[in-house]
Amino acid sequence: MKSDFDVIVAGGGMVGAGLAALFGCYRPTDGLRVAVLEPRPAALPAAHEPLDLRVSALSRASQVLLERTGAWPEVLARGASPYARMVVWDERGTPGGEGAIRFDAAELGEPDLGHIVENRAVQAALTGRAVRHGVTILRTGLDALEVRDEAVVITTGEGRRLSAALLVGADGGESAVRRLAGIGTRGWDYGQHAVVAHLATERPHAQTAWQRFLSTGPLALLPLADGRVSLVWSTTPEAAEELTRLDEAAFSERVTVASAGVLGRLEPVTRRGAFPLRLMHALSYTRPRIALVGDAAHGVHPLAGQGVNLGFMDCAALVEVTGDALAGGGDPGEARSLRRYERWRKAENLPAMALMDGLQRLFSNDDPMLSWARRTGLFLADRAAPLKRVLIERAMGLAGEIPRPVARESLAG
Repeated sequence: MKSDFDVIVAGGGMVGAGLAALFGCYRPTDGLRVAVLEPRPAALPAAHEPLDLRVSALSRASQVLLERTGAWPEVLARGASPYARMVVWDERGTPGGEGAIRFDAAELGEPDLGHIVENRAVQAALTGRAVRHGVTILRTGLDALEVRDEAVVITTGEGRRLSAALLVGADGGESAVRRLAGIGTRGWDYGQHAVVAHLATERPHAQTAWQRFLSTGPLALLPLADGRVSLVWSTTPEAAEELTRLDEAAFSERVTVASAGVLGRLEPVTRRGAFPLRLMHALSYTRPRIALVGDAAHGVHPLAGQGVNLGFMDCAALVEVTGDALAGGGDPGEARSLRRYERWRKAENLPAMALMDGLQRLFSNDDPMLSWARRTGLFLADRAAPLKRVLIERAMGLAGEIPRPVARESLAG
C-alpha cells in the first residue's frame, strides 16, 4: 500500500510543531513525508502585540531542539528571557536563609539555567520552520482512525481519508488519538487551579526565578525580558476564583504578601487567567503504528516547569528511533522502534513525574512537623553541592539519556 504520508502528526502546538520540524531537519529522517493536522496553526505575533499570558520555562535541551530546527532566533527576537538563578523556599522560611535552596548557572559554568518563553511564539516559530523543511500543514482535525498492518488510515474533520506509516498524537491532554486508539490513562486532580498574570515589580527581578511553597500550593515569579514577571500561583479552586475577581489594588496586596515581598510591591499589568491542575499518565505510549508525545502521554504539575520540556524530549527520542529504523531498512511505524520509544520515555518520564508529584504533596500542606522537615531538607540540600548539581542538570536536560537529535554536539552535523 502506498501511503499518503510517512508520518502524520495530530496537533500543531509547541510539541507537535517541534516534532514535525525536527523530523524535517534531522538528517536520518529529513526525507520523510510529514503532515501536521492543526485547525488553527500559530502565526508569529506582531512586534507591537503584548506578551501572551501562557509562558514556559525552556530547558537547555529544549533550547537545543529549537536551535537545531532553526526556530530559536525567532523565539529570542520575541523576547525570550534568560534566567541565571533560581530561589525556592518554604512558606515558613526565608528566601535568603534557612528553608531555602538556591541554584546559580555559574555553579555549572553555564550562561543561564534556561529561558522563559512565550508559548505562542515558540509554536509559531516551530510551525514556520516545519513548513520550510517541507512539512505539510493541514488545517483540520482528526475524527477517526483505522490501523492496518502496513499503515494507519485516518479520517479528517472534513471526511478526507489519509494514510501514513505512523500516526503521532501530539494533541494535548484531551487527545483524540489516545481516545480513538483505546489507550487509557491513570491520574488524579490536584484540587488546585493555577492563576496566571504578568506583574510589574518594585524591585528588579535580577534574572532570577522565585518560587515560594505555600500550604495551598506553590507561587512562582518568572522573569520576563521587559523587567516584569510572569505569575503562576497554584492554589485552591475557590481561592483562584476569588483572585481572578479581585480589583487590581486588592490583588496587588494579596500577591505581594503571598510572595513575601521578595520583589517589593507587585502590580498586575494584564488580565488574569486560571486553569485546573491534574496529573495524568497514559497507560501506554504506543499502539501498532501509533505513538503519543507530550501532554497526550503525560500531564504534570507546573511547579517545576517541566511539562513542555518532557514533551520535547519525547519528540527527540521518537525522531531518533525512527531514524534508526529507517537506517536499518524499516519504516517509521515499525513495532520494534515504537517499543524502544515507549521503554525509553517511560524510564525518563515516570521518575520525573513521581518527583514533581511528591514535591507537590510534601509542600502543599500546613503540618508543622512536615514544615520543619521541609525547611531542614532545603537547608541541607542547599549546602550539598553534588546534590544541587544533579538536580539542576536533570532540570536543564543535561543528564540522563539525551536523544541524539538534541545532544549539543548534534548542532555541528
